Parts: sequence; C-alpha cells; structure tokens
Amino acid sequence: MSELFDPKRWRPAPLLPRRDPRDGALVFVIAVLCFLACLTALGGLAADRAARGWTGQLTGSATVVVRAMGAESPDIAAGRAAEALAGVPGVAEARTLEKEKAEALLEPWLGRDALLDDLPIPRLVTVEMDAKQPATAAALTQALKAAGIDATVDDHSLWIADIERAAGIARWAALGVFLLIASAAAAVIGFATRAAMAAHRETIEVLHLSGAKADFVVRLFQTRFAKAAALAGLFGASGAAIIGALARLAGGGQGLTPVAPVAWIDLVAVAPTPFLAALVAAVAARLAAQGLIGELA
Repeated sequence: MSELFDPKRWRPAPLLPRRDPRDGALVFVIAVLCFLACLTALGGLAADRAARGWTGQLTGSATVVVRAMGAESPDIAAGRAAEALAGVPGVAEARTLEKEKAEALLEPWLGRDALLDDLPIPRLVTVEMDAKQPATAAALTQALKAAGIDATVDDHSLWIADIERAAGIARWAALGVFLLIASAAAAVIGFATRAAMAAHRETIEVLHLSGAKADFVVRLFQTRFAKAAALAGLFGASGAAIIGALARLAGGGQGLTPVAPVAWIDLVAVAPTPFLAALVAAVAARLAAQGLIGELA
C-alpha cells in the first residue's frame, strides 16, 4: 500500500477542473466584445483628432469676399483689401486668391460652362492669423471699412461650431457604444458564471457542508473567470491594435484617411483592455456566485 501511495508525489486535485469545454466559447465571445470596444475607442480618438485639426485650421484663418466698386477692377480691389488687412494686429499674412482658383471653387456649384469671362466673380483674400493673438472678425471688418472696401469677412465661426458639435456627438456615441459593449460582456460573464456554478453544484454543496466559507467558494469562480476574461481581453486588444496599425500604415502620414487620422499613440489606449476585462469579469462572477451561494444557504 505504501508503494502505491507516495506522499512526496501526491498533489491535491483542484476543486474546479483546469479546463472546461465551455471556456473556449466564453473566451471567444469576450474577445470579440473587447475587439469591438477597442475599435470603438480607436475610432473615437481618430474622430476627435480630426475635429481638433479642422477646428485649429479654421480658427487660424479667415476668408474675405471682396466686391469691386465703381470702375475699380476686382483684382485691384482684392489687392487693396490684402494690404489693408496685412496691417491689422494679429494678422500674420493676407494674400489674394487668383481668379483661376476662385473659379475652381465655384465650378462644382455653377458648372464650367457658367463661368463666363464677363461674369462678376468676387475675389477672395485669405487671411492667416497670428497663433498667439489672432485678430477678430470685427477688427478685420473695421480695417476694410476704413480703407473704403466693400467686403465680407468670414471667420469660419459657423463651421467651427458645427465641427465642435459633431465632435461632441462622436465622443458621446463612442462612449455609449463602449459602455454598451462592456455591459454585454458583464452580462455574458455573469450568465457563464451561473451556468458553471450550476454544473458544479454538487462540489459547492460539499464545500458548503464541509464548512468552507462562502467567500472562499466565490473566489474560486471569481479567479477562474477573471483569468479567462484577461486572456480574451488580450486577444481582442491585440486584434484591434493590429487593425489600427494597418490603418496607420496604409494611410501614410495622416492615417487611413484625413477624416479619421489614426496615430501610433492611439494604440496605447487598448493596453488596459485585459485588466478592464478581468475587472469586469471578477465583479460579474462575484455577484453571480454570491447570489447562488445565498440560495444554498
């Protein structure tokens, strides 16, 4: 008998099996949810960066529409406007836009055939502001009136407001989708925990009757599902990081497209995913396990 039983080689079997055929499906589902959550986060960061870039470009510039008065030619009027605006404090540069470029801006709206030589096309003056102390639209308008120039200043305030509104909607939408996916992951983990505990109900009853504390049994399932969720979060975050890296490489300097520029620093945002997934899994498993043990008590 002593030959069959060697205390030095004996190891106690785990209370829960190390592997469960259902763990693979659970890891896959959580990994997919984490992958979608990470993609949502990357998309939100890219949209926010694009909005801030557009806002910065519009804030640092203005467009002036100049209309010729009397016998003055449009080119001369635009030149006088550029000179008047160049002396305004807070203006870094003011230059006239060539007639060909102005016609190119109107062509999508009027068509090429409508752009006749005698058509009174207003001239445009582009104004680049000082980054530290940009000039206001009121100051530009006052300078044009003082020079006797009929012009309209567009400081892009309407466009900036629209972009900021759209960026805010994108941020809240990304946050809402992220929280929705996290809630779905928690629900899946909670359901899997209850199913696993139901499958091991006899083991739990034996532990309970043997005097094992409820917190001890809860930690068994909490640790098990936290590890599974951490592994799934690692898979999901890695997949999202690969997609983000491919999007960054495919788009050159601005990411996949200028509309959604992806930066390398964005990939760092997916790094906490395994830890967050493990935390969500631990909380969901603990709540589910405590509920079932409370039913047995």
